[in-house]
Amino acid sequence: MSLDQNLNKILIIDFGSQFTQLIARRVREIGVFSEIVSHKKIKLKDINHSIKGIVLSGGPLNVYQINKYSFDKKILQLDVPVLGICFGHQILSKLNGGTVKQSKHREFGLANVYKKKNSLLTTNFFGIKKSKQVWMSHADQVSKLPKNFKVVASSTNSKFAIVENKIKKYYGIQFHPEVTHTENGKKLISNFIFLICKIKRNWSSMDQKNQLIKDIRKQVGNNKVICALSGGVDSSVVAQLLNKAIGKKLYCIFVNTGLLRKNEEVQVVQTFKKRLKMNLIYVNAEKEFLKKLKNVSDPEKKRKIIGNLFVKIFERYANKIKNVKFLAQGTLYPDLIESKSVTGSQTSKIKSHHNVGGLPKKMNLKLVEPLKFLFKDEVRKLGLELNLSKEIISRHPFPGPGLAIRMPGIITNEKIKILKDADYYFIQALREHGLYHKIWQAYAALLPVKTVGVMGDNRTYEYLCLLRAITSDDGMTADYYEFKKSFMQSISNKIVNSIRGINRVVYDVTSKPPSTIELE
Repeated sequence: MSLDQNLNKILIIDFGSQFTQLIARRVREIGVFSEIVSHKKIKLKDINHSIKGIVLSGGPLNVYQINKYSFDKKILQLDVPVLGICFGHQILSKLNGGTVKQSKHREFGLANVYKKKNSLLTTNFFGIKKSKQVWMSHADQVSKLPKNFKVVASSTNSKFAIVENKIKKYYGIQFHPEVTHTENGKKLISNFIFLICKIKRNWSSMDQKNQLIKDIRKQVGNNKVICALSGGVDSSVVAQLLNKAIGKKLYCIFVNTGLLRKNEEVQVVQTFKKRLKMNLIYVNAEKEFLKKLKNVSDPEKKRKIIGNLFVKIFERYANKIKNVKFLAQGTLYPDLIESKSVTGSQTSKIKSHHNVGGLPKKMNLKLVEPLKFLFKDEVRKLGLELNLSKEIISRHPFPGPGLAIRMPGIITNEKIKILKDADYYFIQALREHGLYHKIWQAYAALLPVKTVGVMGDNRTYEYLCLLRAITSDDGMTADYYEFKKSFMQSISNKIVNSIRGINRVVYDVTSKPPSTIELE
């Protein structure tokens, strides 16, 4: 996100953590702008007067792999407060003369930290018990502190869980305060910003909206833009942003892949063409997509086939419209972080989202992705700021590849029809029971397994339907929703009795991590 250089901000130096953008998001929630840069790219000359604090992120590296990371340590010699998180804490200690070693006892998951001394960083963090539950994720740890560093808090396995050098304004945290699992973690970030860096609030949803509109206008100029519109929250917000930014130069294309939710195409056309009066082109490409996906069972291949075909269709229509140079899509930060490194730092790829790793290497259209550094709930707030209806922005997420990744194995017309109906009954039941808005995302999936059942004294051999419903703040972590037994019995009976092809229903009770939200 380009920004006025005079706006005070927190600079986050990324060492490849999957939580780096989560740090930036917490800073924005507090009301201060933050910017992320790769440790490979940031140099001393890049630090200007607008940077009032620096955060060193976590990452998959270790500090004795000096050949795998690069960092201009002169940055630490500036009179700017520094907060190191996890790997950032270790490198801060290492570069100031401390020692980092492989831990005898690795810490992954919840741990308790105990207060050892007062610090500005931990003001109102610990409370009466003088301890807090936090989220650890490390195999290395600081074993010897540098000169003038003091211990603020310890855990059972990490003596130096929180440390400080008050003279230099250096602060190190071994755990992750940015994740929701850390109790009161946001308070540590808030204290760093307001008590140590002394920045005043300067960022809001309205500021974000205005900046994004300005960025879009700067990027696309007088050119026409195609927007990949699915009718989901993300693409709807992108479409409205572009509508505000460039008006009639925007052309929304809604592609019916044949893998949409039941009646989705009717609802999207009704909303965007008739109600919001946008330039909307409806493309029925069911046969094209299903032909390309015939006999394909590998999920990565599915995603890449779908991503490539989307782009071909968009380029086909771009040639018809003429003078179209840009393709806008609703890519979010979780899509990027699971598919590739965002800043060039080393991260682990989890899967290729169709709109990121699934795109072809060569494209005639340049991408416009105004939401790529935002999380789902931030996008929803932005949607409200853009005056989109609550009906649109409260919809559960739906993946671009659609039902293709909710039916592991090969795709057939029969399976699509069965799955559309199962998903429809599940979502309808959630709405009828007042549960839809309590759940972050819910769906039905059709597993590539058939089981034996009995109906009306006759043997059946039909598909197994999996239901998934999760709660989450941002899609980075998630837990399953605990339904009452009566609801589960009701929806199971509805699906089995109403749909020929399903004779068994199961419920997914796995959190993220270790699983992902979608099956494929």
